[in-house]
Amino acid sequence: MVWRQQLERLLEVGQLNNVTLQVMPTNADAHPGLDGRIELLKFPDGTAVGRSDGLFNGRPVSDPKQLRILELQYGTIRAQALPPRESLAFIEKLLGET
Repeated sequence: MVWRQQLERLLEVGQLNNVTLQVMPTNADAHPGLDGRIELLKFPDGTAVGRSDGLFNGRPVSDPKQLRILELQYGTIRAQALPPRESLAFIEKLLGET
């Protein structure tokens, strides 16, 4: 029941205009997301900070070169994940199987 509720919540959130939901298939090639989460925060004043479990010893970084590395890794993850519509369809399929 908990699994079903989680899938329903993902579908609900995935319909929001300010949310892009993408699912990484379990059979995907190796990707930067396997090292843990990547966080990037960009602020209105143009500054940014980021961190990754797998890079820079997990410490926050603000150096533009290090931030660019995080952005590239994030882009790689998004490129390998299912597109948003396919991701929602995949979740709906899982929900139908539970």
